[in-house]
Amino acid sequence: MGTAIYSGSFDPITLGHLNIIKRARIIFPKIIVCVTVNAGKSPLFSLDERIEQVTQVISKFPNVEVAVCDTLIAEFARKHAAGVIIRGLRALSDYEREFSMALVNKKLNPDLETFFLAADEKYMYHSSSGVKELAHFGADLSGWCPREIIKPLQARMKQITAGGIAR
Repeated sequence: MGTAIYSGSFDPITLGHLNIIKRARIIFPKIIVCVTVNAGKSPLFSLDERIEQVTQVISKFPNVEVAVCDTLIAEFARKHAAGVIIRGLRALSDYEREFSMALVNKKLNPDLETFFLAADEKYMYHSSSGVKELAHFGADLSGWCPREIIKPLQARMKQITAGGIAR
């Protein structure tokens, strides 16, 4: 097996994301963690901040790298000679959405396969939006996101609640 892509907004990266990366890096010789630009979302962190955060979290894995994807993932995969997209599944509702996206990606790039990894039971309820909600209310984030992300996330939430950043 060759290069695989794990894409997402990673706003912020969670322990659930990190669990998928750790498990996938054992299966595939090279993983590209692809931080996506989604015009339909208003991210908490800028693209550069998310890239820096993901880079910091995955730096201990020699076969994992970070890239930006501002195009269709099927085109990104073709450009980077990647034959697999990794998708994490938390629930049946994830499967329906992810399966639909896998079909679209296959139509756009017939050489591209989607590899589904079920979330570890510890992370089935983890999502970036959930982590942001917890941070907004000052909850303990140690079981939800990598330690490198906790202080920047808490600081950003303080800025927002103080009116320093418009969302």
